[in-house]
Amino acid sequence: MLFPLTLPVDALVRTGASVATIVVVALAVRFVVNRVIAHIATGAGLPGLLSVLRRRRGVSEAERAAAFGSARRAQRARTVGSVVRSGATILIFGTAAMMVLGQFGVNLAPVLASAGVLGLAVGFGAQNLVKDFLSGIFMLLEDQYGVGDHVDLGDAVGTIERVGLRTTTVRDVSGMLWHVRNGTIERVGNGSQDHAVAVVDVPLALDADTARATTVARDAAVRAVAEQGHDHDVLDTPQVLGVEAVSTTGMTLRLTATTRPGRQWAVQRAMTERVVADLRAGDVALAA
Repeated sequence: MLFPLTLPVDALVRTGASVATIVVVALAVRFVVNRVIAHIATGAGLPGLLSVLRRRRGVSEAERAAAFGSARRAQRARTVGSVVRSGATILIFGTAAMMVLGQFGVNLAPVLASAGVLGLAVGFGAQNLVKDFLSGIFMLLEDQYGVGDHVDLGDAVGTIERVGLRTTTVRDVSGMLWHVRNGTIERVGNGSQDHAVAVVDVPLALDADTARATTVARDAAVRAVAEQGHDHDVLDTPQVLGVEAVSTTGMTLRLTATTRPGRQWAVQRAMTERVVADLRAGDVALAA
């Protein structure tokens, strides 16, 4: 028998007062906790914590802020704050419910045992959902990627359009929108984080003067950056790595330039146009 059949009036009043007190305290605690979490998530607390996690990559906060801006940090802060608020609400109201049942003389041992069995069954049946949820939380905390990043998730390659706790939405170059479950992502290649590299491969003829080609290509790449207005996009002077490959039809001369995230393709196009034009103007033989 869980409930006594009768309760004296004074006991009933005391029980009602205790239950009302528990409910009021639970609501007050939930209100205060939610306000604190919201203040931390929208203020300096959580972004500050996330910036600490980011600094371990060896990039200064100024460079990171210039690359990603405050919008991404705010989005991640709101998402993580929502998760923390939900967890706090479940914990507070769950504890309050147990206390209320205790006021009515309910034997909590079988209730807790039943809840444990039910939770185990639900957890086993929804293990993929739990895996997706936890993976999403860690991806947000570790700043593995964000909206606008160009990523390679294995099955999907493209630009991130939405980051959720269960799925990540990626649009590829053909316009196809992919919804990838966070729990299935085993590796993340992010081409928009910290810095990027513009790579230019120039095909040279086998009898081309590589020393002259290297000098002309380096000067052309530097001029392309200045003339096309990419001074703020390029973080270091373009470099000529040398001959990358040799085949029966020619050689491949490779140039690289370290750029800001997401600007590698614009810099690459500008460098390619100028390098090819200057090599032709300098009578450097290009592969057919």
